[in-house]
Formats: sequence, structure tokens, C-alpha cells
Amino acid sequence: MSIDWTHFTPLSALAGGLLIGLASALFALFNGRIAGVSGIVAGMLRPNGGDMLWRLAFVAGMAAAPLLYLVFSPLPEIRIDTGPALLMLAGLLVGIGTQYGSGCTSGHGVCGLSRLSPRSLFATMMFMAAGFATVYVVRHLLRG
Repeated sequence: MSIDWTHFTPLSALAGGLLIGLASALFALFNGRIAGVSGIVAGMLRPNGGDMLWRLAFVAGMAAAPLLYLVFSPLPEIRIDTGPALLMLAGLLVGIGTQYGSGCTSGHGVCGLSRLSPRSLFATMMFMAAGFATVYVVRHLLRG
């Protein structure tokens, strides 16, 4: 995956970050829950009482966001520099990591850090370290 640096603007990144932070804060304020995507989706796989509707609405909102974006601008090109097998393996490893870490980057990195959670700080540092190590191994050791 690569970034199109000719069209990258810090303002759009800042606006996106502000929207994610605002949405997470409003979600916690009005729903009393953490906006951790892996926990929300996992709850859909094992329904618990009457919480399926808000979970479906949350996931539908994430799926609808790119469609809304299309109203204002074309979607950026997405280029992934690997094959389907490695991509599936990566997804599986991320899923395993969210289980061991008791949450994902949105739950720990966005919501947990904003609540000053030491556990989330440690989990986010581990996510980042694993990402750095993976990039180094794949780009510098495996591709020579």
C-alpha cells in the first residue's frame, strides 16, 4: 500500500482525525460504550439482548461512509502490493492480535488513549511496534 503524496494534505488528515475523535466521544457519551470496531463486530457474531440494532447501524455507517465521500470527491486509488494469500494471512494475524490484546486499534488507540488507560497505552505501543517490525522484515529482509 502506498500514499499518493501529490494529493495528500495535512488538513484532510486533521479533519478525518477530528471526525473520528468526535464520533468516538459522542458514541461514548450517548451509548456508554467504547467505539472499538472489533468488539462491536464480535458482538454481532454472538448477539446479546437488544444491542444488535445499534451494532448494525454502526457497521452500516462505516460501510456507507465511502459512498458519502463519493458525493464530494472521487475515492483515492487503493493499491495493495501483495497477493491474496498474504493479505488473508495478515488479516488472520490482526484478528488474533485483537483477541490477545482485548481490542483493536480503534478501541485502544482512539478511545483507550483518550481515557488515559495504561492498558490501552501498552496495547497501542505493541500494535505500533509490531507494525514497524513487520514493515522492516517485509521490505528489507524478505525483499532483499
